Amino acid sequence: MESQDIIYTKEGPVATLTLNRPDRLNAFTSSMISGLMAGIKDARDDNDIRVIVITGAGRGFCSGLDLAAQASGQGAGSGGTERRIRIGGPSLSTLMLSLDKPTIASINGPAIGWGFELAQLCDIRIASDKAVIGDMHVKRGLVPDNGGHWLLPRLIGWAKACEIMFLGERMDATEAARIGLVNVVVPHEELEQTTREWATKIANNAPLAVQTAKRQMRLGLSSDYESNLEFSVLAQGRLFQTEDFREGVRSFTEKRDPVFKGE
Repeated sequence: MESQDIIYTKEGPVATLTLNRPDRLNAFTSSMISGLMAGIKDARDDNDIRVIVITGAGRGFCSGLDLAAQASGQGAGSGGTERRIRIGGPSLSTLMLSLDKPTIASINGPAIGWGFELAQLCDIRIASDKAVIGDMHVKRGLVPDNGGHWLLPRLIGWAKACEIMFLGERMDATEAARIGLVNVVVPHEELEQTTREWATKIANNAPLAVQTAKRQMRLGLSSDYESNLEFSVLAQGRLFQTEDFREGVRSFTEKRDPVFKGE
């Protein structure tokens, strides 16, 4: 993929997508969303990639929709409702919520509006102590439409989600961690290293099991217990037949670290 707005790199089993408009605190435009989606699809389809990391260049993660570009008719929401739905939030959120591979948001700075929603779309959120997080749509006469409206109550509960949505205020990383919105807060200079460590630990586990566990939990958000249990039993039966399961048993009996191949 080629996009000036997105830097896409692969290092071993980890793919990293860096939002690359630092002069605008990585505010979203249509081309940026298209580049991000292209990178995610490539990582999804690459069997060598086991974890996807999303972060921002410069001092921001993503400051939301680029209002200046929007005013000039170049923003992600320009071109009418049909274009908005096809290019904007719903397409990106649907893609990310359908991923079986784990995703990590490495929040290096402000994550506001769509940036906040992008972080929520990731499975794990690791934040710099310089990060600022919030949803300010109501201060712009808008509502979340990139997944936040659906995800936030599930992440932190109804009352706290209402507080964040209705007040439209920002919070620091420490508060975000306190309410369970981010997994961990680290010193800014340690963010990249910590993110890499978490991604590597995940990638070293059996990828088929990790991806099945994610799907198992995701389906549980919208299914009853009995249906989810049936899926789990069938999935476990398939995993018992994999080479990864056999390697897991061998490594345990041989007292060594397993080497999983995703087979």
